[in-house]
Amino acid sequence: MALPSPLRRLFDYRVPESWSQATLVPGVRISVPFGNRTLIGLLVEQTDNSELAPEQLKTAIELIDSTPLLPDALLELCRWCADYYHHSLGDTLSVALPALLRQGHATSLAEPHWRCLQPLDDKLRQQLQRAPRQLQAMEELARHPKGVSQPLLASLGISTPTLKTLREKQLLVCEQREEPVHWPSPLLHEAPLPLNADQQGALDRIECDLDRFHCHLLQGVTGSGKTEVYLRCIEQVLLQGKQALVLVPEIGLTPQTLQRFRQRFNVPTAAMHSGLNDRERLKAWLDARSGRAGILIGTRSSLFTPLLRPGIIIVDEEHDASYKQQEGLRYNARDLAIYRAKLENIPIVLGSATPSLESLHNALQQRYSQLLLPQRAAASHPHYELIDLRGQPLVAGMTPALQGQVEQHLAQGNQVLLFLNRRGYAPTLLCHQCGWVAECRLCDSRMTLHRSPPHLHCHHCDSQAPVPFRCPQCQSEELYPVGQGTERSEEELQQRFPKRSILRIDRDSTRRKDAMGKLLKQIQRGEPAILLGTQMLAKGHHFPAVTLVAILDIDGGLFSTDFRGLERMGQLLLQVAGRAGRADRQGSVAIQTHNPEHPALLQLIHQGYEPFARTLLQERQLLGLPPFQYLVLLRGEAPAMALSQQLLADTRQAGEAQVQTAGLKVSLLGPIAAPMERRQGRYRSQLLLQSHSRRDLHQLLQVLVPVMEAHPLGRKVRWSVDVDPQEML
Repeated sequence: MALPSPLRRLFDYRVPESWSQATLVPGVRISVPFGNRTLIGLLVEQTDNSELAPEQLKTAIELIDSTPLLPDALLELCRWCADYYHHSLGDTLSVALPALLRQGHATSLAEPHWRCLQPLDDKLRQQLQRAPRQLQAMEELARHPKGVSQPLLASLGISTPTLKTLREKQLLVCEQREEPVHWPSPLLHEAPLPLNADQQGALDRIECDLDRFHCHLLQGVTGSGKTEVYLRCIEQVLLQGKQALVLVPEIGLTPQTLQRFRQRFNVPTAAMHSGLNDRERLKAWLDARSGRAGILIGTRSSLFTPLLRPGIIIVDEEHDASYKQQEGLRYNARDLAIYRAKLENIPIVLGSATPSLESLHNALQQRYSQLLLPQRAAASHPHYELIDLRGQPLVAGMTPALQGQVEQHLAQGNQVLLFLNRRGYAPTLLCHQCGWVAECRLCDSRMTLHRSPPHLHCHHCDSQAPVPFRCPQCQSEELYPVGQGTERSEEELQQRFPKRSILRIDRDSTRRKDAMGKLLKQIQRGEPAILLGTQMLAKGHHFPAVTLVAILDIDGGLFSTDFRGLERMGQLLLQVAGRAGRADRQGSVAIQTHNPEHPALLQLIHQGYEPFARTLLQERQLLGLPPFQYLVLLRGEAPAMALSQQLLADTRQAGEAQVQTAGLKVSLLGPIAAPMERRQGRYRSQLLLQSHSRRDLHQLLQVLVPVMEAHPLGRKVRWSVDVDPQEML
């Protein structure tokens, strides 16, 4: 049995004699005793050999399913995922199931339907005169001989107790009904858009592989029509009676993508993301599993959703860091999607204007097909301009030159997008007298000042504190906000452009349900406005009226301590820039920087992403960094630094011994303090494993993970294994 437990092992139980062996197949849920609790796990295999003696085995309690929840391919995917990321198989399978199924909910969302057993004649009407609610229910149901669903009856004011009373009188019957599994005809709501030569070439290449596994990298500049290629591929898959899985990186993109797909296709399209409640997630999961939904669109975890007839997987914005889970099971949804496509023997399309260096390297090595869309579908490429920040006075983070450009574009009836990847009012609160800075009491980090509502907020551990009226160190009242956040920029923009609409889009302004959708609808109206926001604005949105995109400060990405910093800077810059001039209007991109001569920045804007990325690949090869070597990061967190350091030091010692004994080509670096040494009140250390051989790395981890589990500090230190880490913080 695989149980939802962090223990990296399976558990043996005795099968009750009354159970049929025919129903004991891998993938069914079984409730079992576990300590003083009852847990629900998945059957993985049956065996006559157990490490425990027969009298030590506990007996399973209940067989919940008669058929497996997950098909063989998904079970194999979860096994591979647990092995590759060195995680508990039980936890991995829990990630693959909706919460209600993990709790033992039935694999059906059939709605109760109530139906009359006898007609409402005068005699029956007279009998019910003294029970007006029962009479109302009978009158309503008499108008619908085939029955009415319980939710609809409830909306008419007819209660469940009333219905049950009528059932006891043998006047009504309750039936469980599910919607029939069929797709309406025709498949399309609207005609496809015409394709240019590059789009048609990409579509033809993908269509050649619809009956087998192959990975395609669809690399197209922003606005080149990648989505139209996706839609055409899915149309061909649907015509074969198969289903499509589309992964998007952010919840904010899901409604927009869903709307686009529902406008095109007449088949049911389901969505899965963290904004749904448990019942909505289960319905989407069951619709995909039963084949009722022809298309499933979702974020990272929807990768594990079963499809009855899988036909294609599409990973949009494949470079996005959101596809990597940073807690618990640290999987990369893009990489797992490729392995799932291989198991299902179906094609997969990775789409991006700025592919990750790993995907680009695989394409250059001809492991993937590289399909290029170099031209925009409906507009020309935007014009780039570097603005030197040095010595310039700033208003709302803008130089006078940029302010003039904003005024000009607004006066022409267009929209302007200002990109500032820093939410809050100001990143620092400073005492002018003694230099005190508001710092987080749990992290090695400064607290961000927010104004609506006023408070200090740590964006790393989420702790909050009131804004002090006096400096806690010298009692001075001269406390000043230092730096620019989106809230402060919004306030200054309202003063500088009092007659213009200012729309701020960040995690704070879109916290309420449907807030993002309302802001996007306002933007889509096309009225002159200034759009101010963080990277939430950068990903995949179509803003036809935006003609000027301004990046207020690019320097943070130019000098990141993370070796992926330049790659991410380039991706983010071009993604943001791609919002300019997407319709029939010419776009401009203004980039403010203190380093206008930086060679990487100049290469990116003058030569484009691919030459920039190839230069980074050459540097990575010289330095022995991914994708030319593979990394694993072992992390430790503890109330005292000495504890996590000791655990990792002993782990390194065991690792070096294994490297020598087995002749493994693996380098062990550390343990050292993490770049952010203290977070959420715990001190953090890390040990880096590096090798040209994935096999050697995993062979070493098979030794080190049990060492860490058995170590005396293994229960005192919170430790984790991160294979192919994307964040080194």
